[in-house]
Amino acid sequence: MAEEVLVEVDGEIAVITINRPSARNAVNRAVATAVAAAIDDLDARPQVRVLVLTGAGGTFCAGMDLKAFAAGEVPTTAERGFAGLTHRPPAKPVIAAVEGFALAGGFEIALACDLIVASSEAMFGLPEVTRGLVAGAGGLLRLPRRVPYHVAMEIVLTGERVGAPRLHQAGLINRLVPPGEALSEARLLAGTLAANAPLAVMASKRIVVESADWDSGEAFTRQDEIAQPVFLSADAMEGAVAFAQKRAPRWRGQ
Repeated sequence: MAEEVLVEVDGEIAVITINRPSARNAVNRAVATAVAAAIDDLDARPQVRVLVLTGAGGTFCAGMDLKAFAAGEVPTTAERGFAGLTHRPPAKPVIAAVEGFALAGGFEIALACDLIVASSEAMFGLPEVTRGLVAGAGGLLRLPRRVPYHVAMEIVLTGERVGAPRLHQAGLINRLVPPGEALSEARLLAGTLAANAPLAVMASKRIVVESADWDSGEAFTRQDEIAQPVFLSADAMEGAVAFAQKRAPRWRGQ
């Protein structure tokens, strides 16, 4: 039996692939557990700076495996939630590379990522209301923060599929590419991120994500708690020295 989640590390970039093409990469317990384990491992590797998440066989993810769910499986992990990702994404940046369908939980997985690269033919949607369900893996929480209110409500309340070009226009998708090129473009984008100082990148991501819940009166204090160690790091000094010497910086993540 083929592994349900594949992990490939190429230098500073890691690619996590949900590998259930016959089931449109629907998430079962095994997928959730394997994705969570991969994230734990990759977050702990200093040399890995950016993660890319994709699906095998021309489809990103069709959501929860309903057959497995009906058989009693719960496709979540205690620490990271649905698909081993949506409740607690990695500390490092993660890019979704979307081909084909990203529906229900599949769309929620993409929303849990920091950037999205999608095929022009990709389709997104939260069809839960058409099945008597609620998009409880972050779709209802994240989507209204990423696109205009009325666009989010249309997607949520109709349950209809939405094409990637419309979501690109709405600002949700970072790069729109021809079919079959999402992963290659995501790798290029990951390379751009990986060229930056890793401590600064992770701290910047953390501030952007966590500040959504900060009170305005405490925002700068809480930001400084995260940012100050970066200013005191060896990489911060290296950035300044490299600029002065007109050379590329050599980041150590320290």
